[in-house]
Amino acid sequence: MLVPARFAFAVRRAIVALASAFLVLFASERAQAEFTVCNQTLDVVNLSVGQEIGGAFQTDGWWTIGANQCVNVIREELANRYIYIYATDVFGNAILNGSTEMCVERRRFSIRGIEECWQRGHIAERFYEVDTLQQIRWTFFLTGRSP
Repeated sequence: MLVPARFAFAVRRAIVALASAFLVLFASERAQAEFTVCNQTLDVVNLSVGQEIGGAFQTDGWWTIGANQCVNVIREELANRYIYIYATDVFGNAILNGSTEMCVERRRFSIRGIEECWQRGHIAERFYEVDTLQQIRWTFFLTGRSP
């Protein structure tokens, strides 16, 4: 049975439309990484991030970033000018000199609030302040030297 040319054309057009929709969806998924940290050191780095969410500071961790690799740590467009990061080597030694005290845990965590870390059973560490200049996307490069 032969397929009419118009029907074959319509099927091809539908396939192209579906493929285009798939590409748009795939591209938009990848484009959602709005704060990326790239590890340009020769060592594995553990990273935690602090930001203001809903009027209060929140810290989250940990992301493990291999040497010469990047990780997307905030997937939404940035709403805050300042993002705070704390990074350690595999031995737990800080590799950034920061001045903003925030809370972390030894294992994976999400902590609301940055005050009285010790009293609330958390660890207080000094996070480095990253000025994103109010951009909606930002990439920070860890080089092993404090900026």
